[in-house]
Amino acid sequence: MGTHERDGEDRGRGGGPLGGGLTTGEVARRLGVAPTTVRTWDRRYGPDAVALTATAGRTAPASPGTPPQTPAPAQAPVRRASDAPPLPSAPARSRAGSGLRLGDVRQECKGIARAALRLDAVALDELLEAAIVEHGLVAAWTEVIMPTLQAVGRKWESSGEKYVEVEHFLSWHVSGALRRGAPPSAADRPGANIVLACVPGENHTLPLEVLAAALAERGLPVRMFGGALPVESLVTAVRRTGPAAVGLWAQSRTTASRPLAQHVAAMEWGVRGARRKPVVLTIGPGWSGRTVTGLPRPTGLAEAVAVLESVVSR
Repeated sequence: MGTHERDGEDRGRGGGPLGGGLTTGEVARRLGVAPTTVRTWDRRYGPDAVALTATAGRTAPASPGTPPQTPAPAQAPVRRASDAPPLPSAPARSRAGSGLRLGDVRQECKGIARAALRLDAVALDELLEAAIVEHGLVAAWTEVIMPTLQAVGRKWESSGEKYVEVEHFLSWHVSGALRRGAPPSAADRPGANIVLACVPGENHTLPLEVLAAALAERGLPVRMFGGALPVESLVTAVRRTGPAAVGLWAQSRTTASRPLAQHVAAMEWGVRGARRKPVVLTIGPGWSGRTVTGLPRPTGLAEAVAVLESVVSR
């Protein structure tokens, strides 16, 4: 480091006078910049040039690497921050990223994320419904809605219980969009019904709601029982409807129960000599590592729809 640089740093630390009798703080106030920026100019271009620029009232250079400009005539108007044109809007990715890390996703994800962060119900409903119409329910869920929900979940987990309201808000509006967009329930067809339920203790119903809506789109008769269905009620529902298939959703390993899945898979109904059993699907991340031998475990929405369509068609 040279002698001039050391001297400049000493003057900057102490706020002493630069050329022209102005202190670092006075120059910074006149130019509307930070004192550290003034000290950088002082080291690079000398105190006299900095002071001359400040005395002329010229606008500060755009960055510490730009030399102070030549003084303008005294009658030149002083530029103020309020006179500057508005800054251009940041790209959509940057605005969404200020609250959520979305990564490389469809443009619709960013719009939905911004609407959710603003708690803008009208905009959120419009964006969700547009995504479902444009891409179809399965693609909209897989490529637009689920990545946004996952980003909200990651933000909640990493921010000390913040953004919980955003997750609840977004989930509620996704659920509403699914109900509005799904066709009316298909009529019962003996031996072709599908029962969907969360296992006891499991209240994460949204993925199961998506599956129910996707099956309804295909004209399949679905009976959706929602969250945390008690064992006795699940058994009763299966006996009363005689379904071709039963989908059991578990979000957590603590709720996934092999004995329950095996019990439902062993249930029979129908007349003697023509008894039938349901095909039981174990659906959701809770079943990871808890695979039940002989029972399908689809890993995504599209696969679950395909398996259930195949079962009903038989």
